[in-house]
Parts: sequence; C-alpha cells; structure tokens
Amino acid sequence: MADAYHVETTEVDGRAACVLHDERADLHGTWVPGAGMLGASLIHRGEELLWQGAGVGAYARDRTFMGIPFLYPWANRLSGLHYRSGGHDVTLDPASSLFKLDPNGLPIHGLLNGDPGWSVEALTADDGGARLTAAFEFDRPELLSAFPFAHRLEFEVGVADGVVAVTTTVIASGGEAVPVAFGFHPYLQLPGAPRAEWEVSFPVHGHLPLDDHAIPTGEAEEIDGLYGPIGDRTWDDAFDQLEPPPVFEVAAGARTISVHYDDGYPVAQVFAPPGQEYICAEPMTALTNALAAGDDAHPWAAAGERWSARFTILPR
Repeated sequence: MADAYHVETTEVDGRAACVLHDERADLHGTWVPGAGMLGASLIHRGEELLWQGAGVGAYARDRTFMGIPFLYPWANRLSGLHYRSGGHDVTLDPASSLFKLDPNGLPIHGLLNGDPGWSVEALTADDGGARLTAAFEFDRPELLSAFPFAHRLEFEVGVADGVVAVTTTVIASGGEAVPVAFGFHPYLQLPGAPRAEWEVSFPVHGHLPLDDHAIPTGEAEEIDGLYGPIGDRTWDDAFDQLEPPPVFEVAAGARTISVHYDDGYPVAQVFAPPGQEYICAEPMTALTNALAAGDDAHPWAAAGERWSARFTILPR
C-alpha cells in the first residue's frame, strides 16, 4: 500500500493535535502536545479504543481525565504534602494550581496534566512508520518548587505494523540525578460489549495492599494473576512481579487490546471503578508514593545521563 504511514496536524477542542496513521493496519492515534502530551484518541478499524470522558478541553482546563494521560513526576498519589528526595525537602502548597488533590487531600497524578509547555521536535513518516517526537524543559520556577530537579523530557510516539509505541526519556541535564516515578493512565474501552463481559489476562504474581488512602502498606500477597470475565469485579489495586514478557490483555468478542510493558515499567495499577465502561492497566516506573518512600523506592536518571521507559499498545 502506497503511503501506508503518514502524519497530519489538526485541532481538537481548539488545541493543536498530531495524528499518526497506519493505513495498512487501519490504526490512527492522536496526541495533543499542548494538553500535557495527552493521548486523545486511538481508532482501530473505525472504533475508538480510548474512553473519551469529558473531552480534551476539559482535561486541559480541569484535569478531567480521559484517553492516555501522562502522570509526571509521580504517578497516582503521594502520602502527604511533604516529601524528601535526593537531599531536597519539598512541601507542596495545597492551594497550588499545579496539581490536583484527591478526596483525602493528597496530591495526585503529578504536575504536568494539561501543561502546554511541550514543543514538537519532529512529526515524520517513512517506510518505518509514523512518529511524533516532543520535548519539555522542566525548569520553570513553579515546577521546581514542587519537584526541585531541573531536567529535560523527551517523548516519542510511533505507529507502525499495527502497534503504538510510547517512549519517555528523562535527561538529567541539570547537574544532579533525577528521581523517576512517573507513569501513564490508559483508559481502554471495547466498543460493542458491556464491561462485565470483557475478559482480562494479566500474569501478575504480586498484589500490593493499599491503605484507606490508596497508599501501599508495604505488605505483599502472592497471587496467580488476573484472569477471566470482569463481571462485577472492580479494581484500584497495585501489582508487581509481572511475569515476563509483561502483557495486559482485555478482550471481548473478536476484539483484543494488549498493553506491553516493554522496558522500565515493573509495576502496574489496575483501575476499573464501579459504574464505568473502561479499564486502566497503568504502566508505572515505581510504586505509588515512591517519591515519599525513600531514595531506594524508585529508579534514578544519573546526572548527565538519559533514562528511558517504553510501553506499546497492540489492538487486534
């Protein structure tokens, strides 16, 4: 097929968006750099596979989640408004507009949700696929007051051979090591069947109990994985000991979506709340609350070095 891969720019809710096309696989992904590098849409064979929530505008304005948000520099919650990392003592202002507070008053999902500070470095297509590369300079004073590690982020999305690949790189360009505790929150949906009929397969062998504020207790339970129809099951649970190669699958009828934790994601949070028609299997570089749990609780990007993680999504 001629021009099997191509790219285009468009607008979504008044914000510039980049669309990556794989015509051979009939797979089309839309990312919105000016809305915090939000993955806004993933259409496969004419069906939308990402839950749309209240839309891109609401996400950028109000952090009303949808699609595939990027959770940076921490995924999920911190246990309080103070943490110590790399010799820095940080106290977060509960009135800050940089982050959301959960119902318990805990800072949740990091600082970059909806942030317009991303710059598109390249938007290209060739015989190897369609690609978007963007960058973010994490050096604004208000950001450094909440995460005092100046650095650069690079973000690449590629679509090729029916696969979406997302690679995130932390470049410790500010003269000191940078703690790594980010993640993603893909809201997956399977059109045409209620969630109760969706079947999951996730070979995880460690379940990490959470306290009443959804913070890991430090305990661990051995399990035999998550399998079978979702039915009336709900989750907001943390898991580790992901069986290699780590793959989460959700299927209904002839449709399957797989999330592959290719590199750098040893932990997952599965989120499927009651009354919703989506499921999230969140790739995480470290456990919830890792920033506040000590310098050994997460990886580090060494000073002057690059640290990368990658996950892929395969719809079929």
